[in-house]
Amino acid sequence: MTTTTINTLKPANDLGTSNFKLKDIIKSLPKECFVKDRRKAWIGVLTNVLMVGLGYWSLTIAPWFLLPVAWIFTGTALTGFFVIGHDCGHRSFAKRRWVNDLVGHLIMMPLIYPFHSWRIQHNYHHAHTNELEEDNAWHPIRPKEYESWGKLSKWGFQLLMGKRLWWIASILHWAALHFDWTKFRAKDQSSVKLSVAVVVLFAVIFFPLIFATVGVWGFIKFWFIPWLVFHFWMSTFTLVHHTAPEIPFVESTKWNPALAQLSGTVHCDYPRWVEFLCHDINVHVPHHISTAIPSYNLRLAHRSLKENWGNYLYPECRFSWSLITKITDKCHLYTTDVGYQSFKDYYAAQSTVSRSA
Repeated sequence: MTTTTINTLKPANDLGTSNFKLKDIIKSLPKECFVKDRRKAWIGVLTNVLMVGLGYWSLTIAPWFLLPVAWIFTGTALTGFFVIGHDCGHRSFAKRRWVNDLVGHLIMMPLIYPFHSWRIQHNYHHAHTNELEEDNAWHPIRPKEYESWGKLSKWGFQLLMGKRLWWIASILHWAALHFDWTKFRAKDQSSVKLSVAVVVLFAVIFFPLIFATVGVWGFIKFWFIPWLVFHFWMSTFTLVHHTAPEIPFVESTKWNPALAQLSGTVHCDYPRWVEFLCHDINVHVPHHISTAIPSYNLRLAHRSLKENWGNYLYPECRFSWSLITKITDKCHLYTTDVGYQSFKDYYAAQSTVSRSA
């Protein structure tokens, strides 16, 4: 059996055992990183709306053999809508809370994403990044937990990761967690109900209208496939941000916020057109250092982190099929203080134990 041996950089280990705090990293960032620029924020919205409009226009004129290109462009531009909502959820889009809430609801509405449901759960992820049993974004599954599942759950998880169907994970997450307000604290349930009502109202008006005007194929062509592309990016971004064979998830008693956010977050370079349409959301380390940094200031903050804390950062990577296969082939089950294990190695070990018994 082979498992991933977690080898973090020595400075990262020093950070975990010192009195070093997340606030010390934040203080080192230029003050400009935290400035909310109304002009930049609204130019981002306008640009995004124009790009989505361009995408839908291309879908109306593209011959059948160019539809995949138009779908990818449109779905990626729609992901930019989500990133603007992401800034709103962290209150980094505007100074006034009501503006953040209004823009967040409106811009996530076409994606059928309840704003407050996502905001609350996502902020919990930031508060517990790479903390075992607490982090709710691509939470690693430990062998004992996996063994307690039924056959159907095991089959589904193996299909998701072992068969490289990671790209539907955010759809499952969206459907299972964002519409049930009983899963939220009592004080948050009214906000969640509001967000669910907003997207349900949009859906009951929009979907009958689109079916009536362009039919089933029009629904698939203009909404469903771009929506799938959006979820491909959502699943991929979320997976890559914190999942690598060398990145540890630790138990609460050993968890260090500074170490988790600085060394447990992955900076991945995507094609420039993706970065443009998605507002640099993959410049992700500074966003985990402070959610108060608007998306248009992430690159400035990242340069500062590289200059001052470069030894603590996980090595930068570039998006590629080999990167995805590395993650999806190895990062299946997780053993504390040891690392990830593939399904193949897990079952090989189980077979060895059975024979020896």
